[in-house]
Parts: sequence; structure tokens; C-alpha cells
Amino acid sequence: MLILIIVSIFASVALLSGAALYPVLSRRDIIRERVAELISNEVEQPQLVSTPTKWQKVLHDMGGRLSIKPAELRTYRDMIMAAGFRSDSVYIFLGCKLLLAAALPAAYLMLLALPHGKMPGSALLIVIGCALSGYLLPTFWLRRQAELRKTEIFHSLPDVLDLLTVCVEAGLSLDAALIKTAENFQIKDDPLIKEINTVTREIRVGKPRAEALKGLAERTMVDDIKAFVAMLVQTEKFGTSLGKTLRTYSDSLRMKRRQLAEESAAKTAVKMLFPLTFCVFPALLIVILTPAFFKISAMFSKF
Repeated sequence: MLILIIVSIFASVALLSGAALYPVLSRRDIIRERVAELISNEVEQPQLVSTPTKWQKVLHDMGGRLSIKPAELRTYRDMIMAAGFRSDSVYIFLGCKLLLAAALPAAYLMLLALPHGKMPGSALLIVIGCALSGYLLPTFWLRRQAELRKTEIFHSLPDVLDLLTVCVEAGLSLDAALIKTAENFQIKDDPLIKEINTVTREIRVGKPRAEALKGLAERTMVDDIKAFVAMLVQTEKFGTSLGKTLRTYSDSLRMKRRQLAEESAAKTAVKMLFPLTFCVFPALLIVILTPAFFKISAMFSKF
């Protein structure tokens, strides 16, 4: 068992040391380079690491060494973009998974197991459990962040569409309306406004509007945004009235949001059934029946 512990620690240290010796920088295409030069630090999408450091290179190299299927890599990249990070941070994310998978077992061995001088029989199972937990926890966190961001985008989309409709009906073009909407929206840190700012900057550097809007749909991974982008592309293609289309779509989104709220309210009674049954009713029965129990006991004690 001691040999197994030493081998595990040696493998963890060797993995981290090997990753630190051979850092590999990621490559980005020309459009991302031009957009990154124009976007300021305040509106740029957040990175998994705030500033380029040695750790970023180490994690990127560790993630690049992980053999993973292209479909699974594409899934991780979609989740990273949906959570608000850049797609080229996928290898940093994979490096974090490997780092936690090696760090948690090593921390358990050094802090809990080795100081006692002897290993319990379940030490190997705990080490394996720590490694699996360290590998899976970043995925759960990233999925949670993506779902929260999607929900926030869904709730802010009708308000953004209302402001965009006012700008279009006032005579502005779609590009100018997007800029005005991003400038005058009440919540500056809204994720949808940040995505719209990215779209406008991509259009400024020469990217076609249709491709920039499709990139918005791919980054957000929200079905309503995809339908909104398809509607804008078709409206531009067939020359229909953009103001009426935006107003109709905004009204349908508000109705959908109202229906979801009513659905959540209708589910409240079912969700309250289990707390009432297992928490409230037993306590209520104890409060009601305990005095009666003592009175009945006192009556029978006289006989």
C-alpha cells in the first residue's frame, strides 16, 4: 500500500512537471486577432484566467495532451461559449480537470492518510473517488454557469428587442440600432448586451452581418436567439418590414415568458407536497397529539 501511495504522488508530480516544461501557445484566426485588438478590457469576454500567466500555458499544454474525442471536445467548447468564455479556453478547462484529478488524491494522501502512519483499507477507493470527483466537478460547474447565463439571456431578450424595435422604427439601420441598443440598455453588464457589442465589432472589422449574427447564436446556445437570428437574416433577404417583425417576435417572447412563469407557479403545489408531508405534518401531529397522549395516560393510571 505504501508503494502505491508513493507511485501516485510521483505520477502527480511528474505530470505537473512535464506539463510545465513543454508549454504550447494556442493559435487564433485572423478575425479573432482583429476583434481582440478592438475590444476593450471592460467589454471583452472573460477568460478562465484573467491575465496570461505561466499557469495558463501549463494548463493549456496539459489539456492539449489529453486524448479526447472530437465530438466530446466540441461539446466542451459549446459549453464554454455558452458560459461566456472564449472557445479557445477549452484546453485550459481540460487542464483544470486534469489538475484537480491529480491534486485531490495527492491532497488526501498528504494531509489525511500519510500523517497517521498507516493506511485504512478503503484508502485506494477514496483516492479513486477523489480523482473522479476532481475530473467531473469542473464539468458540473461549467454546465451550471452555462444554464444560468442562458436563463439570464432569455429573460433579457424581450427588453432588448423592445429597445431595438424603437430604434428601427425611428429610422435607424439594423447596425446602428444594435449599437444604440447596447449603449442605452439599462443593465450594462447583461450578457446579451456584451454579445451584441461583440457582433457590432465583428461587423466593423469586415465580417458579414449574417455571419456575425450566426456567431451570436452559436456563442449563446439559446434557442430563442437562434430563432431571432434566423428571423433577421430572412427579413434582410426578403425585404420585409423589420419593425413589425421585431415587435411581433417580442410579443411572442413575452407570452412565452409569462407561460413559463405560470407553469412554474402551477408546479409549486406539487413541490410543496413532500416538505409538508415529511416535515410540517409530523411536527403538527406531535404538537396536537402529545397533550392528548398525556391526558389519556393520566386517565388510565387512575385505574
